[in-house]
Amino acid sequence: MKHEPILECDVLVLGSGAAGLSAAVTAATHGLRVMVAEKADVFGGTSAWSGGWMWIPGNPLARRAGIVEESEASRTYLRNELGTHYDAAKVDALLDHGPAMIEFFERHTAVRFIDGNRIPDFHTTPGAMSGGRSVCAMPFDGRELGPLIGRLRPPLDVVTLKGMAIASGQDLAHFFNATRSPRSAMYVLRRLAAFAGHKLRHGRSMRLVNGNALVARLLKSAHDRAVDLRSNAKAVALLREGDAETGRVTGARVEIDGVAHEVHATRGVVLACGGYPHDVARRAQTFAYTRSGREHWSAAPLTNTGDGIRLGEAAGAHFDASLETPAAWAPVSLVPRGNGEPPVAFPHLIERAKPGVIAVTRGGQRFVNEASSYHDFINALIGTTPAGEEVCAWLICDHRFQRRYGLGFSKPFPFPTGPYRRSGYLQRADSLAALAEQCGIDPRGLEATVTAYNSYAKDGFDPQFHKGSTPYNRVQGDARHAPNPCIAPLERGPFYAVKLLPGSLGTFAGLATDAAARVLDHAGRPVPGLYAVGNDSASMMGGCYPSGGITLGPAMTFGYLAGLALAGITRAESTRRSVSAQRGAHAVQATPGAQVTPSAQTTQGAHAVPTAPTAPTAPTAQAVLQTAQTKPTPNSTIPSQGRIS
Repeated sequence: MKHEPILECDVLVLGSGAAGLSAAVTAATHGLRVMVAEKADVFGGTSAWSGGWMWIPGNPLARRAGIVEESEASRTYLRNELGTHYDAAKVDALLDHGPAMIEFFERHTAVRFIDGNRIPDFHTTPGAMSGGRSVCAMPFDGRELGPLIGRLRPPLDVVTLKGMAIASGQDLAHFFNATRSPRSAMYVLRRLAAFAGHKLRHGRSMRLVNGNALVARLLKSAHDRAVDLRSNAKAVALLREGDAETGRVTGARVEIDGVAHEVHATRGVVLACGGYPHDVARRAQTFAYTRSGREHWSAAPLTNTGDGIRLGEAAGAHFDASLETPAAWAPVSLVPRGNGEPPVAFPHLIERAKPGVIAVTRGGQRFVNEASSYHDFINALIGTTPAGEEVCAWLICDHRFQRRYGLGFSKPFPFPTGPYRRSGYLQRADSLAALAEQCGIDPRGLEATVTAYNSYAKDGFDPQFHKGSTPYNRVQGDARHAPNPCIAPLERGPFYAVKLLPGSLGTFAGLATDAAARVLDHAGRPVPGLYAVGNDSASMMGGCYPSGGITLGPAMTFGYLAGLALAGITRAESTRRSVSAQRGAHAVQATPGAQVTPSAQTTQGAHAVPTAPTAPTAPTAQAVLQTAQTKPTPNSTIPSQGRIS
């Protein structure tokens, strides 16, 4: 392999998801020279495919809307949810500095947010709230990226409408209601017309939403700060000065477009490679239900193969698999591809809570509240599947449901069901018994289950699993459907089924880190010069899933804290500089739901760039992870599954 001269920077970030870009933009904003090395040929990682939501209690958008929660409410909720996995230092870091992270990106960068003030926590344990803890990136005009738009990872195609991503909330609601509301129909027609124009002129949609908007805004901010963005750049080893086992991490060997480089980073290296969802060997070690590691289908990009974790381990880092669950479980169905390509995992995140669908096992029995979180759903499926049997389930609905909401990858009216049936993705039959035969489900079991379910569903009740009983259930349902937005009988054929398999949105197990995102060795000591953020670090939630956005919220926050630490900026000092910069820069303040013009973004990003100190200051953080001594409280009625003890 050809070798090129040494490349120099202050900070080297390996990976380009939200966590890595958060660290990169923060460090660059404080005057450091930053390189981002991305293994894939596009930037964005799993974040670009995500819903883009971040769990940040006490965030500025909620405060502007008048939502003020008690200071200890979030800690109470996390103590009850995480139990013995509660890490006081990391919880304090998230809750104390997550809001500051939002303010930093609003004031100094092109990142803008919209609120999720009506999005509840997943569970109803003490401290839970029915809204005010979530934010998402504001939609973004991809044309503002210039040529960089061609290097942004497009949305996951199977969850788009022919390539057009649809945002959660009102955007999605308009598409569901397009056949029932003239206002929604006009909205959808305008969206489709704009999308057609973008495809014709640019080859893709330029209205970026969800995680794609978040990554695009971070990329714009990185580009504005002259961050060196390298794609097709795979790190193969870390560099250390002095002792090979205890010396400071000073860079990495990186293969860029097939050419080997040494990249020297004077301040340090940030691992942000997206965890190990496609590392079959490590899955076999950590996923209890699949000893081979192959019976798992992640919706994360195929390039997320655990590179960052292996690099950290080679430098003496501790891999922490002592979590409640090793991954962010999600039910997926496999969408067939043509031309001999492998099927693609479609994550079922939305339709399970709509009225008129149930999930059943091979025996035809329901096993879960279908409207529960995707993580709880798979926990229940793994827990109910006998040892040695395939872990799978089927979503069952009637014709009305499929035409109204779709079923997985199969779209609702006016899209025909024929292509989905011919590919084998969607099963259809005139009777429940015939549908069961097609799917390998016990026909009598399925018929008995539907009969019992319908007897209560017509009145909006679910005495077996209480579907529709929590704020999270209801917000995911159909508000127009009464008396229960999550329940309706399955009455009129033909009936449809889609097979569900265990998948994930990413991994939770990862490298041990402290509250400043420093990587820790087996003795709990920081590995000098090495940081890990996002899914390369072990989840601060301990493998529990208390709310949507508990991956991206900490990812952005600890990326921000890593950037500050690398710049030698204490968190208190950063807050003072932010306030001073805001006063001197005439910054444009984002308000919930407001659009910010490109000129405003550029102006705001050009001002208020603090300079880095001449020498880094050692960040203050506990070197050994702390665990709160609290009694575990169940975070749901569903026991956690999948951990290797």
